[in-house]
Amino acid sequence: MMLAADMFVGPEIDWFKISPLLAMLGGVLLLILAGSLTPQWKKGAYGVVGALTAAGAAVCTAMLWRDLGDGEPSSLLANSLSFSKFTLFATFSIAVATLLSILVTSGFLVREDEDGPEVFALILSAAIGGMVMVQANDLIVMFLGLETLSLAFYLLTASSRGRSASGEAGLKYFVLGGFASAFFLYGVALVFGATGSTNIEAIAAVLAKDTLVVGSPAMLLAGIALLLVGFGFKVSLVPFHTWTADVYQGAPTPVTALMGSVGKTAAFVALFRVFTVALPGRSDDWRPVVVVLAVLTLVVGSVLAVVQTDVKRMLAYSSISHAGFILVGLVAAGQVASADANLGTSGALSYLFIYSILVVGTLGIVSVVAGKGDNETSLSAFKGLGKSNPVLAIGMTVLLLAQAGVPLTAGFVAKFGIIRAAVSTESYTLAVVAMLAAVIAAFLYLRIMVSMWLSEGAESRDMATTISVKAAVAVCVGATLVLGFFPSLLLQFTNQF
Repeated sequence: MMLAADMFVGPEIDWFKISPLLAMLGGVLLLILAGSLTPQWKKGAYGVVGALTAAGAAVCTAMLWRDLGDGEPSSLLANSLSFSKFTLFATFSIAVATLLSILVTSGFLVREDEDGPEVFALILSAAIGGMVMVQANDLIVMFLGLETLSLAFYLLTASSRGRSASGEAGLKYFVLGGFASAFFLYGVALVFGATGSTNIEAIAAVLAKDTLVVGSPAMLLAGIALLLVGFGFKVSLVPFHTWTADVYQGAPTPVTALMGSVGKTAAFVALFRVFTVALPGRSDDWRPVVVVLAVLTLVVGSVLAVVQTDVKRMLAYSSISHAGFILVGLVAAGQVASADANLGTSGALSYLFIYSILVVGTLGIVSVVAGKGDNETSLSAFKGLGKSNPVLAIGMTVLLLAQAGVPLTAGFVAKFGIIRAAVSTESYTLAVVAMLAAVIAAFLYLRIMVSMWLSEGAESRDMATTISVKAAVAVCVGATLVLGFFPSLLLQFTNQF
């Protein structure tokens, strides 16, 4: 045993390059240990620690981006993690979304008298899982990140003990999420059986030779299909979307914001890395399926969104429609023979960053309107908001207009980037379907705005907001307008992929 231990040589570790992960882990340990060994902290103090942790991770990522410069992509921890501008930007997006979600969560927990370290530790754990997913250079490592993210989400969804809907949503999410993880893992096994490796770059090298090491083409195609099913559940693609509306509605509203931002970013970036880095040689096989999924997701998400009467369910189906837009970017990125294929990747990552800001800000306002108990989320709860709280209504209007893709908002920049990628790669039909879906979805946002500005409220309710929620919503609204007027602030980074 001693001889084996002496012979073991661990991988070289560049501690600074994994500093965003270490920052998040440090915050988790501090919250758990200090929270369990000390008396109850002052209200909002746990949220301050969580927010500082996420901000620290974002700063570390920005410093890594600066130091990378025009450097070539590299790998970390024995080639298990990828270090590039693409993964750094995705990591930064997750850190920013985590910070904003924590600000909304802190105000929510203080209002509900449930302030404590556990929820914030779980949020940071979910962020760690998301960061591992977007940086993973191996399918097994990606699965570990996926499970870390998913387990934290299951617990967070069921964390509101005073609402039975939260527990039901958590159970449904857990059961269906377990099936999705099994599909993903089985897909990994089949891809390994066909190519002899789970490393993303090694898989690409094998497929570039057009010869499989062990398995058959059928085994590889089955593995790709199962991977797509696993990812499809995580990002709410039709027909794997059935859990989304119930879970979004039942989960505490800040947790819904976290799932729509951190969860979607992590899963979509992982999806892009697998299909555009490991499987571009098989794009002719998987791209037609992705086209069908994109069309179904765009149409079903938009149509079902406009018939809902609960705002959280509306936003759930809206998120499905947005997932369809991002999938259009994957179709464009899969056109490996086109010189503009990179527009699909850069457009999708810009869309994810912008959507994360929009969904956190929108659901932050929904959490305020919902009031104590987090129950008033029906469309009627927003009636008269323009008169009772005009500042909140203006913020909501800006965010909804951005989700609809109105010019001079960040949402227009996101949608334009995706449509441009589709047209540049000659996916004209898909571009037309996406634009039509955006027109249909605009009716959804119009319904909410009409309720706020043109309907009389039935009764006045207490909509007190904490400083942290105000700060989160203000940042989201401000970023939406700034990126709408000055899109180059974002595009100068994403165009480098």
